[in-house]
Amino acid sequence: MQNKPLNQALIGKAGSALQLQTPALVVDIEVLQRNIESMAGHCKNNGLKLRPHAKTHKCIEIARRQVEAGAVGVCCAKLGEAEVMVSGGLGSVLITSPVVSPSAMQRLCALNLQASELIVVVDNPVNVKDLGRCAGETGKALKVLVDLDPELHRTGIAPGQAAVELVQRILLDDQLIFMGLQMYAGQVMHIESFEKRQARSLVVMNTLAGTRALLRQNQIECEILSGGGTGTFDIDGAAGVLTELQAGSYIVMDREYNEIDKQASPSGEFDTGLFVQTSVVSNNTPGLVTVDAGFKSFATDADAPLLHWVQPGNEGVLEDAVYFFFGDEHGGVRIGKDKSLELGTAMRAIVPHCDPTINLYDHIHVIEGDTLVDIWQVDARGKSA
Repeated sequence: MQNKPLNQALIGKAGSALQLQTPALVVDIEVLQRNIESMAGHCKNNGLKLRPHAKTHKCIEIARRQVEAGAVGVCCAKLGEAEVMVSGGLGSVLITSPVVSPSAMQRLCALNLQASELIVVVDNPVNVKDLGRCAGETGKALKVLVDLDPELHRTGIAPGQAAVELVQRILLDDQLIFMGLQMYAGQVMHIESFEKRQARSLVVMNTLAGTRALLRQNQIECEILSGGGTGTFDIDGAAGVLTELQAGSYIVMDREYNEIDKQASPSGEFDTGLFVQTSVVSNNTPGLVTVDAGFKSFATDADAPLLHWVQPGNEGVLEDAVYFFFGDEHGGVRIGKDKSLELGTAMRAIVPHCDPTINLYDHIHVIEGDTLVDIWQVDARGKSA
């Protein structure tokens, strides 16, 4: 039995967002919902289906809101995430990484019996053979996409003839159903210059289109062409190749995505809605305070968090305040030599990288204005397999 969330007693009380025991992961519900609806509208207007990546939030409630706004289903990076989403009633789930171990394939095929639609990617003929055998043991054929390598060399088979031959192997197995292709270029998403990001992404889209053309020459059609992300959502859609978009981070954004050039990308701005709320725990050094959120409170694969908000009554502090990591449990905030902050003062920081930061927390504190309105569980936290 799970313990109640630490701040549950504050839900619905006026001013409760300022009273959170910290560090706490905080989401602005108005921004979250606006971002969800904005991306859904973009995809609808551009003839794309939206299949957002649940690896960003790992939260059934957020996934439900995305589907309610028009998404066809969700992506999951790992089998464990997919199991959670299916158990939460999500209909169509795409697993975007190969599932290869015998025990994992057995879980996958068992999940296929439960899900209204489950799709998994493949990039290797050995995996194709093994999945077909495993699916045959359950009596329900398994839907698959062939994953193409966008020259990242992380996963994916080489585009072109190698991919065509893999698709032909799939078509020979009556326990597998070929659905199409996936091509996700993660190395492109955070290129700062819009022009350079656009050029690199269009190369990927053209390569995907080339493999689709080869398949058509062999009388093979693709129902699904899946890929793209938050950094290229308006580039990839305009290329006219994808049938569905896999963007994930757009729902809350982070420092990495906020800092890429969007000047040439007017079709959609997504607002920052995710923060770590932290509190001052020591203020003995002039111009410096210590807060209770350090390395353990943020994913640290990118730059440091950016301070976004300081508790009302401390006007003028934010313009000078700079956060730096001060240890596992603590952060330091330089606030200017002539300024100070009282113990307990709350701050909110924009996270460097939203996906792995969310995965550090059991719960998301949902705020509206100055009120804590709900607490959502990060249902698939830690589901790394």
